[in-house]
Amino acid sequence: MNIYINLQGNQSPTTNLLLIKRDNKNMNSLSIFKRSFAHGVHPDDHSEQTAHLPIQRVPFVRHYVLPLGQHLGAPARPIVKVGERVQRGQLIAEPGAFVSTALHSAVTGWVRAIAPRRYPSGQLQSAIEIEADPYATQRIESNPPIDWHSLSTDDFIKHVQQAGIVGMGGAAFPSHVKYALPDGLQIKHLVINGAECEPYLTNDHRLMLERPETVLQGIEIVRQKLKAEQATIGVELNKANAIAVLQKAIRQGQYQHIKVVPLRVKYPQGAEKMLIQSLFGTEIPAGQLPRDLGVTVNNVGTIVAIADYFESGMPLIERIVTVSGPGVEQPANLIVPLGTPVREVLRFCGGLKQTTREVIMGGPMMGMPIASLDVPILKGSSGILAFTATETGKPKEYPCIRCGRCVEACPHFLNPSRLAKLAKVGWYEEMAQYNALDCVECGACTYSCPSGIPIVQLIKVGKTEIRKAKTKAASQS
Repeated sequence: MNIYINLQGNQSPTTNLLLIKRDNKNMNSLSIFKRSFAHGVHPDDHSEQTAHLPIQRVPFVRHYVLPLGQHLGAPARPIVKVGERVQRGQLIAEPGAFVSTALHSAVTGWVRAIAPRRYPSGQLQSAIEIEADPYATQRIESNPPIDWHSLSTDDFIKHVQQAGIVGMGGAAFPSHVKYALPDGLQIKHLVINGAECEPYLTNDHRLMLERPETVLQGIEIVRQKLKAEQATIGVELNKANAIAVLQKAIRQGQYQHIKVVPLRVKYPQGAEKMLIQSLFGTEIPAGQLPRDLGVTVNNVGTIVAIADYFESGMPLIERIVTVSGPGVEQPANLIVPLGTPVREVLRFCGGLKQTTREVIMGGPMMGMPIASLDVPILKGSSGILAFTATETGKPKEYPCIRCGRCVEACPHFLNPSRLAKLAKVGWYEEMAQYNALDCVECGACTYSCPSGIPIVQLIKVGKTEIRKAKTKAASQS
């Protein structure tokens, strides 16, 4: 018989109704609803604004700013000079170290400056400023597909690094580093993060709907180069249409080593350790990485970028950005060239409403308020969210009532309240003893606190001080 289950009654039925076929031989089909991890929170996903909107491209603008350090690790090193003409997709900065990645021009034009420019956080960072040629077509020439089958693992890693590909979920960790395994380690499971658990963001959702074949091609490239036995795409159940599209594409393409696993809706399911726990019931011990257990995790956007590079030679010069929130006139999912000012992206979306009070880059849980609308879109910019005073008003802070809700919310089983109290009084060594560095800064603790205490913000300050102390101690030894 067919069973229709409404997963969240307050959401749109078009995205929340999942059809499950069940017969007498398989009475455990509903066990998929148990796929999740311990703890976490359940914020409203607010996907109704953009989940139904097809991806569209923003027009090219006049000026682009490409920071050299828009990835974790060492900044890239410029290889162009001021006044030089560059082509769209041309290499303009090479990796500064192994944990670094290349940078390419997002447009055809001229290098106007190599100097400090404002970063989304408000800091000044070295960047390459490019003025677009208004008469250029801005088309990138399609090169023959790269024969990835014949590449050695080391050459494959070099290609990914030279393509400038990073984690597109927001962390911007250079992807090639995940593929460089220490001797003796073997990846058995390639996990694709399609959870997209941050509220408002729907760019991965739209990618899975509109480009399922490209997603699967990228997965197969990485799976074969890593010699992984299985690839698993984890997708939350509020994206039931994406699950159906991917499953159909897998059947049609006969991808025998790829499967889609539906997951219960919970935050922060997109954190790689939480995703692994949801999919396999395996906990990554503190201090270890997924690769230590034979698992590598990639975001959907990252996988598509890899497929595009090996299919056409196009490096990472643009990305999909969700523009949403109560403060924006026309929400959208957009293909945006890297370096495009946020102001121009918002202008394309009709601008901001007069009631807007804050613009965030990323999601509302882990994103950061931007210092200026003139800061650029980066490789890790998954969203631009505009909020009014209703959403951004700082709650009145009350003393901790020791209710334990932050402990119940923390997916890493820390005691966020204790860590926040230690941070307030500057007891950073004690914070380290209570495993503060295991915190992934997901914000579930702050979200769940009835006293309005900025728990995760305090922990962030403490973690920064712990790292400074470690760096100082290392330099003195």
